Amino acid sequence: MSGHSKFANIKHKKEKNDAAKGKIFTRLGREIAVAVKEGGPDPNNNSKLKDIIAKAKANNMPNANIERSIKNAAGDTNGANYEALQYEGYGPKGIAIIVTTLTDNKNRTASNVRNAFTKGGGNVGTTGCVSYMFDQKGQIIIDKEECEMSADDLMLLVLDAGAEDFSEEEDSFEITTAPDDFSKVLEVIEEEKIPMVSADVTMIPQTFVTLTDEQDIKMMNRILDLLDEDDDVQEVFHNWDE
Repeated sequence: MSGHSKFANIKHKKEKNDAAKGKIFTRLGREIAVAVKEGGPDPNNNSKLKDIIAKAKANNMPNANIERSIKNAAGDTNGANYEALQYEGYGPKGIAIIVTTLTDNKNRTASNVRNAFTKGGGNVGTTGCVSYMFDQKGQIIIDKEECEMSADDLMLLVLDAGAEDFSEEEDSFEITTAPDDFSKVLEVIEEEKIPMVSADVTMIPQTFVTLTDEQDIKMMNRILDLLDEDDDVQEVFHNWDE
C-alpha cells in the first residue's frame, strides 16, 4: 500500500509484494496493456507507458515480462477493455483513502471496494472528498546502501534534471517531482545506473493521521488487506502514519 513516504514503509510494501509477485505483475501487466492501447507500444512516444515501465522495473518485474506484456497488448485487439476508476473515502478516525482501479466490470469493482470500506468500519465518499488532501507527485526512493553516488552529487543531478525536492532520510534518498517532470528525472537516474526501490507518480498526503486505538488499527488494516486482495485494485493511497 502506498501512503507514508518513509523508506521503512516502502520496504515493507516491497517485502509484501515479494510474497505475491504474481499478483503484482498481473496488475502491472494490466497497466501496461491500458497504456499501450491508449498511446501505442513505443515508450519513447508514450510517456504513460514509459512511466509504468519504470514502475515495473522498480518492482523487480523482469524485462521479458514487460516486453511480453507490451507485445501482447499491441497485438490483442479483442482483449478486455479496462476502465480506470477512482474511489475516495474514509477509514477509522477519518483516515483519508484513495483507491485507483482498472476494471472490466464497474458493478463488481464498486461492490468490492464498498465492502472493503464497510468491513473496516469506514465508508466510501463522493468524488473529491479526500483527494484535495493529497498532492500528485513523482516520487523516487533510493536505498542509501545501494547508491554509490554521494548525497550532494545525487542532489545536484536530480535538481538539475528538474526535481522539485531532494531529502536524505536515515536509510534512503527521496526525490519528488512534478508529474510532468517525472520521466526526465527518472532518465538521468537510470543513465547513472542507480538502483531504485520505488519509482512512481503517486499521491502524497499533505498531513498524516496517527491511530492509537488498537481496534482502529485493526480495522484500518482490514480495509487495506481487503483492497490488496482485490485484483481490480491497482493502488491505495492513505494518510495513516503507520
